[in-house]
Amino acid sequence: MAKVTVLTPVYNAEAYLRQCLDSLREQTLADCQFICIDDCSTDGSYALLQEYARADQRFQVLQTPVNSGQAKARNLGLRFAQGDYIATLDADDWFEPDTLERACLALKEKHAQCAVLQLMLCEESDGSERSYPLPGYRTEWSGEEAFRLSLDWSLHGVYVANASLYKRFPFEDTCLLYSDENTTRLHYLNSQKVVLCQGRYNYRQHETSMTKACTIHHFDSMTANLSMKRQIEAMTLNDKQGILNLFETHRWLNLVDCYGYFYQHHAVFLPQERLQIKNLFIQMLSSIERHRIPKCLKVKLGYYPFRSYYCFSLIENLYFGLRKMIGR
Repeated sequence: MAKVTVLTPVYNAEAYLRQCLDSLREQTLADCQFICIDDCSTDGSYALLQEYARADQRFQVLQTPVNSGQAKARNLGLRFAQGDYIATLDADDWFEPDTLERACLALKEKHAQCAVLQLMLCEESDGSERSYPLPGYRTEWSGEEAFRLSLDWSLHGVYVANASLYKRFPFEDTCLLYSDENTTRLHYLNSQKVVLCQGRYNYRQHETSMTKACTIHHFDSMTANLSMKRQIEAMTLNDKQGILNLFETHRWLNLVDCYGYFYQHHAVFLPQERLQIKNLFIQMLSSIERHRIPKCLKVKLGYYPFRSYYCFSLIENLYFGLRKMIGR
């Protein structure tokens, strides 16, 4: 059995893919399996993947029948994973040569379920890089602590984890964007220990990223959050009600932020998209459990959880209108 399986979904990444694949091939940890899943690319990505697979037996290339998005592509790869540990690497990012070796060492020595990697933010436009800021000087957290820190991404979601976590919680494909955040949080929440290791992940920041595009998929985060809440409700946890209170507050804050995004970019969306977004807000407002949200938050302008979309939109328009006036 391979020590580590790395899953790399690929869609039209030819411009960056060779650097990504080279970083896998050059890993100091020899006992690896690299599963690359081409998600119906229309450029030369698939041919490049086949080139690496022919040259190195550690590479395995799969192809989705239709373009399905990262989560479904990763889950296809997960079916063929043989490693004790699972890692993911996006096709436009890259590892340092000792990344996987350092992660495995930390997992083994610390008896942990997740090893968080050192995340380097690499700006494509000017070649600059900076490390992702992590909370304090700690290097170990309980699973619940890691989950709490992941809500505002004080602790990011780039890590290597026990394969058993992925078998229990595969990549969620609720929606095109953001549902992978649920997978990270479920892995953290169901870990006994999460540790920080010295393995480095280089994250390329560029303007073609889907998360930077102004599309209706920005609102997928609300759908993903509701799915996450339903999964927490089905779990057996020590402080289940406390965790639900915490996550429901996070969900409400995100809903308000999403309306702010809608307020700012309203003109970008087509009329039918605006109606679709409005209906999504109506659905989400009806699902909010107001008793779980702290009273101190409810009294703030713009943060009372109205059930009526009319009341909600009226207050939010006032709130974000005032913020615009004062330049915030």
